[in-house]
Amino acid sequence: MPPSPSQRRSWLLLLALSVAATAALKAVDLPGALLLGPMASAILLAVRGVKLKVPPRVYIVAQATVGAMMAGAVNPEILESVLDNAGVVVAVVFSTVAASGVVGWAMSRWHVLPGSTGIWGSSPGAASAMVVMAEEFGADVRVVAFMQYLRVLCVALSAAVIASLVGGDDAAHLATDWFALPRPLALAETAALVVGGVLLSRVLPVPSGAMLLPLAIGGVLRGFGLIELNVPPLLLVLAFTTIGWVVGLRFTGEILRTVAAKLPHMLASIFGLMAFCAGIAWLLTRLLGVDMLTAYLATSPGGADSIAIIAASADVDLGFVLAFQTVRLIIVIIVAPILARRIARALGHAPGSPG
Repeated sequence: MPPSPSQRRSWLLLLALSVAATAALKAVDLPGALLLGPMASAILLAVRGVKLKVPPRVYIVAQATVGAMMAGAVNPEILESVLDNAGVVVAVVFSTVAASGVVGWAMSRWHVLPGSTGIWGSSPGAASAMVVMAEEFGADVRVVAFMQYLRVLCVALSAAVIASLVGGDDAAHLATDWFALPRPLALAETAALVVGGVLLSRVLPVPSGAMLLPLAIGGVLRGFGLIELNVPPLLLVLAFTTIGWVVGLRFTGEILRTVAAKLPHMLASIFGLMAFCAGIAWLLTRLLGVDMLTAYLATSPGGADSIAIIAASADVDLGFVLAFQTVRLIIVIIVAPILARRIARALGHAPGSPG
């Protein structure tokens, strides 16, 4: 169904605001401006009652594009480093999952949020999977989705600000010639990975599959030097903008009014988890010798796609960050639903029970 004239005007306004906000953020050298500008613009319009929704197919393509970008940062040295330090990587990821479980348990045990809502909302990633399973347990899926995306927003903002304060040379991960095209073979292989990831995500029941499948397949092939991946800069800009809009448009005035009384508790739980991850990041700097910003982005409990975008525009070890985020995403998808189910049942919230 084609958009109405009012919707077209709203989309044009969102686009204009996004361009202006992105330009302003880039003028002050804020990493992740290509994500945060559209995100802030979408929040502004959503709070003011403008109802827009990014078509699911467009969002899937954007996720696959970011997955291909992340896979392109993988190299044999990164794979070797992750394997050599597999115990540390897994321990760090599991500690984040465990910490989020404790936060969710506390919020539910102390009735900060109704029923099992706090358990599912506190899970560090795999937002779509958490929302689906939260509904099964009778939780308020609107609040769960809000908590998930509020954490993504907080982590993205904090990561961008910290990256800006740390400073350093401009990152070379993102090209500045927006209309440049990679070599034909690299372009063809990248396009095949994106299209293949989109198609596979439609037939395989993998949470966040549109991003995870291109990342996993492309990362392995790239790690062994079998393919060359290079996403055109203009396509990356469109993907970053889309993801920013999807997150920002979640923050409607209606949902803000619904959660207003509990918003301080939500923010406290998010900042507590972020502080815990910052402590883990400090330990990583001592154990593996990486810089603090790289370690912070690697351990941040936000969306893997958002962290990838921030990291790509900051002076960090991009491969290290993406390796940690990828492992975390996989483990969260496998472990977090099981942990959340068990905590919910232990607190007396059975499937189908009211939230």
